[in-house]
Parts: sequence; C-alpha cells; structure tokens
Amino acid sequence: MQILRRYWMLVLVSVLTGCGYNGIQTRDQAVKASWAELLSQYQRRADLIPNIVNSVKGETNFEQETLVRVIDARAKATSIQVTPELANDPAALQKFQQAQGEVSSAVSRLLAVSENYPSLKSNQGFQDLRAELEGTENRIAIARNRYIKAVEEYNVFIRQLPQNLTATVFGYKEKPQFAVENEREMAKPPTVDFGGAKK
Repeated sequence: MQILRRYWMLVLVSVLTGCGYNGIQTRDQAVKASWAELLSQYQRRADLIPNIVNSVKGETNFEQETLVRVIDARAKATSIQVTPELANDPAALQKFQQAQGEVSSAVSRLLAVSENYPSLKSNQGFQDLRAELEGTENRIAIARNRYIKAVEEYNVFIRQLPQNLTATVFGYKEKPQFAVENEREMAKPPTVDFGGAKK
C-alpha cells in the first residue's frame, strides 16, 4: 500500500512538473512581488506629499487651486482600499490606476508652479523634498514597468500548452494589465528642472 502511494506521488509530481505548474507558481509570485513593490512606492509618495504641501502653504500667494488639487488627488488615491484582490479585478485596478495618475499629474503641476516662487527655489528644505519626490516618481515608473512586465509574462505563460490546461484545472486566470491610455507618457518619469534655483 505504501509503495503504491509513493508511486502515485511520484507520478503526480512528474505530471505537475511537466505541465507547467511550477512555472505558473513562479510567475504568479513574481506578479505579487512586483505589485507589492509598486504599492510600496505609491505609499512612499503619499507619505511625502503632506510634507511638500506644508512647505508650500507658507508661501504667500501660492496658487491655492494647485494645492487643493494635490490634496484632493492624494485623498482620493489613499481612500481606495488596497486588497490582494484589487490587482485581479480589472475595474478596481483601472480605478486605482486612474487615482494614482491624478496624483502624479497634480504633483507635477505643483512642482512646475513652485518654479515661479523665488523663496521656494532658495528653500533647501523644499528643494530636498522636491528631489525626494522626483526620485519617488522615478521609482514608481520603474516599479510600474516591472509589474506590467511580470503580468505580461504570467499571462503569456498560462495561455501556452500545456500550462493553459494546468491553469484551468487549478483556477489560474489571466491577470488584468494596467490600461494605459498614453503609455509613453506614463513610462517617462516627470521632469523636474532645478536650473532655476541657480539663477
């Protein structure tokens, strides 16, 4: 009886190895890891925004509309409950992505407008926060590209034979991809010009 059980275990292991099960697991974990990294970078940006907003609030006559837009965009993005299921729900992922895009746009506008205020250009604390925010935007772009690539590799892998059969048996489905309206623009990190501070 024990010999028969070992035989069937060996057959099962051979079948699972040959049918792409391990490859599906590896790629699924890569998607989860890249998603976690992307969320970490979005959280880092969300944590930096209040500091930069507070730095700008002290500036007399700073465009209030720009500040409000940044604060509102951050509030909207952080109000979305991020669960592991979010990355598997196309509609929720699109809503999350749209909110994060609004934050990027609002932050870019804030940094561009700040160039018009000489006291901000000479404020070392503001410039340090600005550089940190720019670095975070770059890390977000890199993490987002890694996530897109991981999802693409996973989706391609589970559509191929024999993995597609294994995926069906074990309930693995294609993962939704970021729906990028202007992929080239999203792939480019924001440009922050520090040249004005040298004048």
